[in-house]
Amino acid sequence: MYAARAEIVGNVWRLNAQEGDHVAAGDVVAVLETMKMEIPVLAGEGGTVRLHVREGQIVQEGDVIAEIG
Repeated sequence: MYAARAEIVGNVWRLNAQEGDHVAAGDVVAVLETMKMEIPVLAGEGGTVRLHVREGQIVQEGDVIAEIG
């Protein structure tokens, strides 16, 4: 199981994957927004997505965005 984590403090601007979707390694799972910059959160491996956040939520550095496995 791979945990896609926030690299910085930010707002979950967009979810590119939904609960139960299958993604490949390198796919963008979500996009964080901070200081008018968009930061992609990538899947480190392929598998089924289990989301831990919702759009509009504020996340801290290291928070789990999604588990993929």
